[in-house]
Amino acid sequence: MTSSTIGIMIRNTEPRDFPHIINLSRQIYSFGTPYIEVQLASQHRVFPDGQFVAIDDSSGEVVGMAASLIVPWDDYDLQMNWQDFTNNGMFTNHDPIRGRTLYSAEVMVSPTRQRQGIGSKLYDSRLELTRRLRLLRIRAGGRLRSYHRYADRMSAEGYVVQVVRGEIKDPTLSFQLKCGYHVLAVVPDYLPKDPESLGWVAVIEWINEEVAKPEDYLGRDPRFQPLNESAPRQP
Repeated sequence: MTSSTIGIMIRNTEPRDFPHIINLSRQIYSFGTPYIEVQLASQHRVFPDGQFVAIDDSSGEVVGMAASLIVPWDDYDLQMNWQDFTNNGMFTNHDPIRGRTLYSAEVMVSPTRQRQGIGSKLYDSRLELTRRLRLLRIRAGGRLRSYHRYADRMSAEGYVVQVVRGEIKDPTLSFQLKCGYHVLAVVPDYLPKDPESLGWVAVIEWINEEVAKPEDYLGRDPRFQPLNESAPRQP
């Protein structure tokens, strides 16, 4: 898969990109262990169509990446962490036979290239993939990157409610909501060493309306429903 807009090309990840992704992960996740080549090689081997990079047309630099796998959601629990959902970043739990959920394990954009639309292009590539494969949905754990600024005066759930209502802006979750995702739950210890989120994430979902049934919209927590949005569909 390859697509291009002015200045940025999105294509599937290739082995030559691995050193650049590792370097990018060091910039983004200074609090933890960056990706290693064996993880990226495994991701590429088990699901090459689900791995993307954003390339600067002028320099050839990798300025962003996205990684995903397909899972049978009923095999998992909302309280699981990143290691559980990704088999420690190896993606060897990828199951395109039984799975109908594209799990977004990663989206990264270079700190020097944020707010330039690169993240949107990576998100769009995954939407296109989900539609092409006729999957039901995308789910992910969205880091609550600004929660550390509010943790002394509100719970993580309260923080997410205010982000959904537009009363607080979170660099990650606010963007994801704008992209059409909904919050399903708020869970701890997803990335335990993250000093910004304090380990908390919002479990988010995007539904593929081309294949969804009315019952696929049920079970959403009304606390996390945007104020300007009608109630979820009922069967």
